[in-house]
Amino acid sequence: MKVKTILVSQPEPKVENSPYFELQQKHKIKIDFRPFIHVEGVNAKDIRLQKIDINNYTAIILTSKNAVDHFFRVAEEMRYKVPEGLKYFCQSEAIAFYLQKYVVYRKRKIYVGQKDFVDLSPLIKKYKDEKFLLPASDQLNAEAPITLNNLKVDWTQAVFYKTVMSDLSDLADVYYDVLAFFSPTGIKSLFMNFPDFEQNNTRIAVFGSTTQKEALEHGLRVDIMAPSPEAPSMTMALEKYIAKANKEIKEPKETKETKEAKK
Repeated sequence: MKVKTILVSQPEPKVENSPYFELQQKHKIKIDFRPFIHVEGVNAKDIRLQKIDINNYTAIILTSKNAVDHFFRVAEEMRYKVPEGLKYFCQSEAIAFYLQKYVVYRKRKIYVGQKDFVDLSPLIKKYKDEKFLLPASDQLNAEAPITLNNLKVDWTQAVFYKTVMSDLSDLADVYYDVLAFFSPTGIKSLFMNFPDFEQNNTRIAVFGSTTQKEALEHGLRVDIMAPSPEAPSMTMALEKYIAKANKEIKEPKETKETKEAKK
């Protein structure tokens, strides 16, 4: 079956040259964006109930842009004046760059990993005498605690924000040929909103093995999988599937006879 419509369970890209827009134009399909989950901040009062006093920490570990936003939000709510000597350990260059939204980069002690949390290990080990705070969500990847415990440093995890399932009730009567998911929580949100969801001819695209596992556990058929050696991104996986599913029928060349018939 051809693919004419896709729902991507993420916010719409803000960049004009997004590969999703290129995919849409190339294959003349409709791509909509709708977050199936969203982030809500935990207020300062509830953070204090976690026995967290930001003043007690000399280093902050930041694993996402959300962690950056919510750390500084909580600092403001707690009237905590962020000291210039505070150290920031950022999981990636993108997070470190985003940190500039709140601090003057050249005046701060910022240490940057490559991509995965474990890449921060040599940097954290170098400053093992610091007291580390890990502001995170309620669904923190297990890699971070395991890595920090193995390093035997003084660290504390605090829930600064939560991942919440979005209300999708307005999509009850809307059909898409493909639904694209990027996290297990996105799959859970689908069934929380639509407990009687039946896949039928809807194609399910998933990113990552944990998302695939959640989809299969909910009885879904996974038709499109990313990443893979051939398709390291979701858009590339969709492109590959659409190219196969939408085998466009070429119009026959107009002959002299057909031109005369049109007249």
